Amino acid sequence: MAATALPIHENQTAYVAEFALRQSRLPGLPELRRAAMERFGILGFPTTHNEDWKYTNLAPFLREPYGAAPAPPADAVRERLAAIPFANLDYPRLVFVNGRYARELSTPPAGVQAGSLRAALGPAGAHLARYADYEKNALAALNTALFEDGAFIEVSAGQVLEQPVHILHVSAGGGVSYPRNLIVAGRDSQAVFIETYLGLGNEAGFTNAVTEVAAEDGAVIEHTKLQAESAGALHVGLLRVRHGTSSNFTSYNIALGAALARNEIVAELAGDGAEATLNGLYVTTGSQHVDNHTTLEHVRPHTTSREVYKGVLDGKSQGVFHGRIVVRPEAQKTDAIQRNKNLLLSADAVVNTKPQLEIYADDVKCTHGATVGQVDHDAVFYLRSRGIGLEEARSLLTYAFTNDVIEAMRAENVRSKLGVALFAALSGGAAQ
Repeated sequence: MAATALPIHENQTAYVAEFALRQSRLPGLPELRRAAMERFGILGFPTTHNEDWKYTNLAPFLREPYGAAPAPPADAVRERLAAIPFANLDYPRLVFVNGRYARELSTPPAGVQAGSLRAALGPAGAHLARYADYEKNALAALNTALFEDGAFIEVSAGQVLEQPVHILHVSAGGGVSYPRNLIVAGRDSQAVFIETYLGLGNEAGFTNAVTEVAAEDGAVIEHTKLQAESAGALHVGLLRVRHGTSSNFTSYNIALGAALARNEIVAELAGDGAEATLNGLYVTTGSQHVDNHTTLEHVRPHTTSREVYKGVLDGKSQGVFHGRIVVRPEAQKTDAIQRNKNLLLSADAVVNTKPQLEIYADDVKCTHGATVGQVDHDAVFYLRSRGIGLEEARSLLTYAFTNDVIEAMRAENVRSKLGVALFAALSGGAAQ
């Protein structure tokens, strides 16, 4: 793909042309891929004229088309991953490098179907692309048309996974990759998943990721997304979850890296008594930009949702939070709470927050709220009166602000390493 500068509204044609060249080599699903690319060609990349993208401008990152990311030697990737704590969680893992399965770097879990989506398109067909809406989401359409591989995990009915499963996506050498993940949790199953995105080096790569989760009746799922891409990267991710009756889904969405990151989570509580918990944390500095869009859609009665997103912004970084709770007419007895809290460490940091309720039922209990503030000066004074220095006091209070988002994580190795990384970052160290 030639790197010719184009206005963003014309840039999409380069990706359409790339699809025309590569479609015969892409794995399976030709009709679905063609329909998705046709839809992308109509929608084009979103711009700030789109209300949902009002504060996030992709144009500086997409004026030149990204070529396909190369496949670096496995030994070189293994050596570099050895030095990154988030890559080494001591859990069974599936590793993907630039969107392709790296079998030699993976240690799949025993007793469960888990591996390459490319190799399991037949079994995955009942769920793939049923939840991520490419009709309305241009980036989901682009992913659906061009993905090569990703993780497919199917947990059998009644099965309880003793260890978390780590899905590790590595970006190396720049270029664009389209990771696609599908998780199917059978009736009354229980499992924990960690989905990590890491960048090697500072290349200006583009990751366009889509993850679909089907939580069948009674399933209990915890999912953590940890985004720590390279400093020059563009990361766009969609997580789409469909809940069965009495299912329980908990999300931890942690954003630390990338120059620009956009995370979208849509949870459809489509079964009576379903429960969803969305926890988010974004920590930015320099000129980073992170945008979190969440939708909790209550479709059936007696559903419950809890959402807490927290942001810590320093330097000239920018944050966006747009959280929607939608209560459909049949979703009586819905109980939903949403909170967004932001801590600005710099006078130049900016956050735009928009909590939103759309209620079409008359017997519900729903609340929401948002705050933007600075470190509590009285608390700093108290700590300093106990002999703690100014910067250390600020770091301790900031860490305490973030820690309650992650303290309930069931994946202990993630929780402990994330705590260390957060404290280092908030004390002026490296986020990774």
